[in-house]
Amino acid sequence: MGFRFMIITRTPFRISIGGGGTDLPSYYEQYGGMLISAAINRYVYISLHNRTFTPDYVIKYSQIERTQTAEEIKHRIIREVFLKHNIEPGIEMVSVADIPAGTGLGSSGSFTVGLLKAVHAFKRQHITAHNLAAEACEIEIDRLKEPIGKQDQYIASFGGLSCMTFQRNGRVEVSPLQVSNETLHNLEDNLLMFFTGYSRSASEVLQDQKKRTEKQDQSMVENLHFIKEIGIKIKEQLESGDVFGYAQSMHEHWLHKKQRSKGISNQHINDWYDLARENGAIGGKLIGAGGGGFLLFYAEDKNRLRQVMRDQGLQEVRFFFDQDGSKVIVRE
Repeated sequence: MGFRFMIITRTPFRISIGGGGTDLPSYYEQYGGMLISAAINRYVYISLHNRTFTPDYVIKYSQIERTQTAEEIKHRIIREVFLKHNIEPGIEMVSVADIPAGTGLGSSGSFTVGLLKAVHAFKRQHITAHNLAAEACEIEIDRLKEPIGKQDQYIASFGGLSCMTFQRNGRVEVSPLQVSNETLHNLEDNLLMFFTGYSRSASEVLQDQKKRTEKQDQSMVENLHFIKEIGIKIKEQLESGDVFGYAQSMHEHWLHKKQRSKGISNQHINDWYDLARENGAIGGKLIGAGGGGFLLFYAEDKNRLRQVMRDQGLQEVRFFFDQDGSKVIVRE
């Protein structure tokens, strides 16, 4: 590398709005999936720059790695991306995130998309949002065999408040939700998000869903069918401006999601949810596969809900929707 460069990408995290779980291949390859997701203004930043004097890889995330070869990199996603794109030694990669991993906001997918965006920028290659998401899915699902869906990679790449359909042949269609500005602002004003204090890996919950769906477990398949139907209903409600109806559907969605697997909720989360419903929340849900992370509520009385959650020791994270998706913010 005879030239100096610095590239920084910014990639949003997401909240799932409805239909989550139908984006796993074990479901959509048999029945087709549909969900609504929203990118938010909480981000992972990936920087790449060359190291002129030390021909090795320096990798900094929650840990620090220094290796001579790409094969030695312990971080599985970074290793696979570097190997696929033949990234040579003499590179430093740094990752910084607004919110830690394991909190249900799609951090792994956002990380993969952001890293790939940086690598393509380094190679001076333009890549569409669709191809970027598809490549991220290939890395995580095909190469690394993660038991995950495709929602995170596509919403991180596209941004916005988006509707996704997952065809049986693996094709993904993404379109902006046709909501008015009034509805968009209403959602930003009245959706409140609180950290439960629990970080977890989604793999165990998702692996259970994958195995049971592949075995045609009737209760699992019927549950996902119902979740997909709620996702379709939520789309209609939001596009017609019926935010109160959406909030009620959130509650219905959560009651059915809890039945999907024992690992999705726990007594603390159930108690906080019930308390929120008694104090200003119309509907809510745990974001992500389950077991921890963030509780999201649509609140009728925001002040009362904030106070009671604060009294429980839950920290609120405020957010707006991100309309950009993954983007290069520094290129030198």
